[in-house]
Amino acid sequence: MQLNSELRAQARERLEGKWGTFVLMTFLLYVIQALLQIPGSVGDLFKVLSPENALTSESLSTLSVLLTLLALPLSWGLTVSLLRNHREESVDLENLFDGFRGGRYTRVFCALFLVNLFTFLWTLLLIIPGIIKAFSYALTPYIIMDEPELTAKQAIARSCEIMQGRRWKLFCLYLSFIGWGILCLLTFGIGFLWLVPYMNASIAAFYEDARAEYEASKTIEQ
Repeated sequence: MQLNSELRAQARERLEGKWGTFVLMTFLLYVIQALLQIPGSVGDLFKVLSPENALTSESLSTLSVLLTLLALPLSWGLTVSLLRNHREESVDLENLFDGFRGGRYTRVFCALFLVNLFTFLWTLLLIIPGIIKAFSYALTPYIIMDEPELTAKQAIARSCEIMQGRRWKLFCLYLSFIGWGILCLLTFGIGFLWLVPYMNASIAAFYEDARAEYEASKTIEQ
């Protein structure tokens, strides 16, 4: 596989001249996610100002959680848009909503929900197994796009297959962005509008490289 520095260089190259689209896409994603949290914030306010309305408070908080879950395909839209961009396909702002179109919603939602659920359950056992599983499931969003014939569980299983022996490399790729993350905090979070696309573009490059290596090994085995 390529070095992580090479993957990041590919990401920067593909993003050249297209930063505006992905910064705006990231901003829109954050705005929508923030809006979905409003019922929960109102519920917290109810809890403080009117403790006797605990049921209303809990209902609003539950509504926020449900809305956030139902909107999971939004993050998928950003993830796969950066993969399409890596493949030099045309991408625009409306691609953020691809997870809600073309009959994809149920499959995308189920895959992302299961990834989050399985990671959470593993983390309940021990933190380290949870982290390992999170990296094992990391390629699921891309597989959902590339192999539409697979079910959500099959896509997760395929991600685990491809990530076998490659989890450490992806961990190191994430680790290489820590410095940038600290700098983004100094900008009151504004810098994340650029860092998130950069990271996701790098992970898309990782996926392409890992997938090619995986398929080559399968061909040799046959």
